[in-house]
This record gives sequence, structure tokens and C-alpha cells, in this order.
Amino acid sequence: MSTHKVKVIITGATGMVGEGVLHQCMENSRIEEILLLSRKPSQVEHPKVREIIHQDFYNLSAIESQLLGYDACFFCLGVSSIGMREAQYYKLTHSLTLTAAETLCKLNPDMSFCYISGAGTDSTEKGRSMWARVKGKTENDLFELPFKGVYAFRPGFIKPTKGLKRIHALYKYMGWMFPIGKAIYPNGFCTMAELGNAMITTVVNGYSSKILEVSDIVNLGRETEYRYNSKPLIA
Repeated sequence: MSTHKVKVIITGATGMVGEGVLHQCMENSRIEEILLLSRKPSQVEHPKVREIIHQDFYNLSAIESQLLGYDACFFCLGVSSIGMREAQYYKLTHSLTLTAAETLCKLNPDMSFCYISGAGTDSTEKGRSMWARVKGKTENDLFELPFKGVYAFRPGFIKPTKGLKRIHALYKYMGWMFPIGKAIYPNGFCTMAELGNAMITTVVNGYSSKILEVSDIVNLGRETEYRYNSKPLIA
């Protein structure tokens, strides 16, 4: 297994998934440097971490010089489709993601791009579920960009890492379901640590598939759970 160290950009660090991925990156010896690209301060202080506050993700031209020299992007920025019309959700999901990705690809063509998608995403773009179609088109269009590698991660129900702060209310109140759900439907449940570790391992070593379902995430995450200084946070 490669011991190559990487420099990563993380978006969405003020959300649950982004915070969880950031935590795994801070604890993992394979991650050398972390740049947070945020709209508001994450209030994270760590020797590896630097942060850029930038409001307009549809236009990164003002900060392009600060985005050079990175090996990977963990794109964890996203919104729920609940209560949204398709055009609005498309703009906040597909348009925003592709705009940022195109800029990063231009600046860092040897970069690997990891996109947080979701279980049930529709790769055909023709299904009845609006969010699944939009996510599917986002994945498909990302795959067309000339990055070193593009990977779509499709987690289902995520068990948060103990001690982290930005946990969705749903996960706080429904966390008790995790062991039951995992036992009944193992391919629908993963932990935040497994997701973060799987993303790190994928950009370091590559992966055989562009789409990583829950089973891929769990297998990769467990494989590296106790290596490279990666450990859970204790509250």
C-alpha cells in the first residue's frame, strides 16, 4: 500500500459530512496539508489546516492562485432537496459542483476529485426521483472532466463520529437505529470514519470503480481504520 502523502482541498467542512471527513484527514498521516474552502469560518485550528473564506462558489477566479498544488478535492458541499424545485436544486447541486470542479481541474489536472453523492443516485438521469436524477447527472458530468481520477461516493445512513459537533438532528435522534439497520441491511449503513478513510485511501491508491457504493466504502474504511494514525474522536 502506498505511503505517498497528499495535499487536499475540502469543501463543506461546516456540515456533518465535511466535518467528519476533515477529522479523518487531520488524524491520518497520509494527509500532509488541508485547505478548507468555506463560505463561513469552520473554527478549526490544526497544524495541517488552512482556510479560505469565499462566498461565491460559482466564481473562484479571485482565489485561483491559492488553489494550486493540491492532489485531491473532497467535495462534501451539498444541500437537501426537501422543499426545493428541480431548477433550484440543480443549480445548488449540479451547477455549483461542476463550476468548482472545472476550475480545480484547470488548475490541478493531476488532481483526484471525490464527490459525496448518495445511495440511490440515478446514473441514467431518467428516473422518477428528482434528487437522484440531478445527482446522477452531476456524477456523469464530473466523470467527463480530465482529472487524474473522479470518484462518486454513495453513502446511505451515516453513523457520525463521536464528539463531532455538526451532526444533523436526524442522525442525533435516529442513531439508535444504526446497529439494527446495519444488521438488517448492511449495504445501507456506514460510519463517518469509514467514509473518510475510504476517501483518503481512494485518492492515495486509486480504486477500480468510479462509483463507490456503501459496501465499497465499508470495505475500504475498515481496511485502513487502525492504520496511518486514523482514530475516532473521543468526546
